[in-house]
Amino acid sequence: MDKKITLAGFLITLLGAIFFSTKAIFVKLAFQATQVDAITLLSLRMLFSLPFYLVAAWMASRKENKSPLNRRDWLLVLVMGILGYYLSSLFDFIGLQYVSAGLERLILFLYPTFAVLINTFYFKTRLSRVQLVALLLTYLGIGIAYFGELKLDTSNPHFYYGSFMIFLCAITYSFYLVGTGRMVQRVGVTRYTAYAMLAATAGIFLNFLVTHRVQDIPLSATLAWYSIALAVVATVLPSFLMSNGMKRIGSNNVSIITSVGPVSTILQAHWFLGEHIIPAQIIGTALVIAGVILIGWQSQYAGEK
Repeated sequence: MDKKITLAGFLITLLGAIFFSTKAIFVKLAFQATQVDAITLLSLRMLFSLPFYLVAAWMASRKENKSPLNRRDWLLVLVMGILGYYLSSLFDFIGLQYVSAGLERLILFLYPTFAVLINTFYFKTRLSRVQLVALLLTYLGIGIAYFGELKLDTSNPHFYYGSFMIFLCAITYSFYLVGTGRMVQRVGVTRYTAYAMLAATAGIFLNFLVTHRVQDIPLSATLAWYSIALAVVATVLPSFLMSNGMKRIGSNNVSIITSVGPVSTILQAHWFLGEHIIPAQIIGTALVIAGVILIGWQSQYAGEK
């Protein structure tokens, strides 16, 4: 049975979702203001995030009343961090070079539906009629918003490539979430988040060192400030806020509240990036959010039966 929504839990989760939604805005602004590429910006984001996760990992290992991790646990956490969060972040940053922040958030918001499909086909859970309707609503919404954006952005030669990268991000992130849901009870929310993020950071740093030279980073005060904002506002703070929200109100309620993410990103993209809000985007966003909320309510109802 999922937990009841409290005011504190609701506000913490809502704030975490809004902070998460700033990521695309900071990335787009950094790309516009500097000559940085995707892997360099991603590496700087994780560099400034690293001290926070090191402290969190140390504190969690001391405070959380969990058994020590065995070899299989360590392997699964590392795989989730490297193959899940690292790859999803890389695909996301590459895609944001070519598509709008609003469209990025809509495509990325397919991950709850992918998680449902993974559980259905891999773990043999039953796909209910409500979940099927939710999936259809979500994909219909993405289709409407996507073709509306395509008509608006016909001059972009890399539009399909950028969209495909965000689509891959949604798929890899859904695997990360499914693995998280099955690992977090044993490992602990804070400990799992910190260890997985540290593994992802190692993968990102290795990628950078293989493909770039440190002396080639276009260092500037502007790039440093955007990297710090990405690390603190769009990564560290929301990750711990969401973890705290899950403890207070449960994962199903959190998934429903985070439906505010696409709306928050679209509004911020309009205000800070000058992106146009078109009718197709509004209709598509409404359908996507309706589908995700249906999935969350269905999961909550199934948990209470």
